[in-house]
Amino acid sequence: MTELHPRKMDFGFEDADVPFLWNPDNPAWSSMSNAVSFLAIGFEKMIVKAIMQAKPQLAASGVADEAMAFMRQEGHHSTAHRQHVKGLIRSYPGLQNTLDAVIGEFDLLTEATSLNYRLAYTADLEATFTPVFKLMLDHDATLFRPGDDRVASLFLWHFVEEVEHRSSALIIFDALVGNELYRMRMAPSIFAHVMKVIRIACAGFNQHVPLKERKVDSLSMFATHRTKQRIVTAFAPYLTKGTMPRAFDGLPLGEQLTALAGVVRSQMPRHKPAHEKLPALAGEWFAKYDEGYDCTRWYTAGTNGRARDAVAAGGK
Repeated sequence: MTELHPRKMDFGFEDADVPFLWNPDNPAWSSMSNAVSFLAIGFEKMIVKAIMQAKPQLAASGVADEAMAFMRQEGHHSTAHRQHVKGLIRSYPGLQNTLDAVIGEFDLLTEATSLNYRLAYTADLEATFTPVFKLMLDHDATLFRPGDDRVASLFLWHFVEEVEHRSSALIIFDALVGNELYRMRMAPSIFAHVMKVIRIACAGFNQHVPLKERKVDSLSMFATHRTKQRIVTAFAPYLTKGTMPRAFDGLPLGEQLTALAGVVRSQMPRHKPAHEKLPALAGEWFAKYDEGYDCTRWYTAGTNGRARDAVAAGGK
């Protein structure tokens, strides 16, 4: 039986405007994480379709429960990120075209590639999440806490659940495909597609969100773009799309390299995500959720929300 626990969350993005620059202390991180929201909608839609397509094979494979719980978690993630992105689109209507383009890339992938490829895509990308998200969650005090608590809480919830189901995609791939060499051979095209989609989102931000509101060139996460822009702006400064810091510039280099090593390790044969070192914040999040804490307002809930209601119910 699976140990995954799908949790449906409502972060209240309709209650107030959703800022693009949701962490004003780190505009590059704000832009990068917003791009993750766009990516998540298309990627997780693809996952749900792949699991449904694979459903006839799952019962015989012995991983049906794992796959269904994994799919439900990813479906909840997609729904919540849609609400986040919908809030951004209310302020910047042109971003609807960006969202459509991102979803279109994954819809095309679903139509044009085999189920085995999409299961490999999911397994390869999901395998990178634990080392990458550990880096982020270990520095929540600078990446998440200073920002809009709704957006911060959305990403905290998503990232800790990715840690929770860190083995699921590989379990499903191994049961249904079981070809590690194939997964490794597909990795270059898979990550090229991921970066293509992220680039589409960031280019949309540059086009539809005024520089004074995003503060940075949203494409600055791409080294090739930074090099090109330095050359262009040296001769035509008026063409600048903004400054070009990176989201993790303020994080210790050693920890960034550790995360990078983890990403490389995740693509190797016989990789076992269950053996990865986990972020302490994930365990804290699960414990507080189980206690009734309002995890939709991770930094500001205090004794409000579900925690207060749980105490009141216990006193009756």
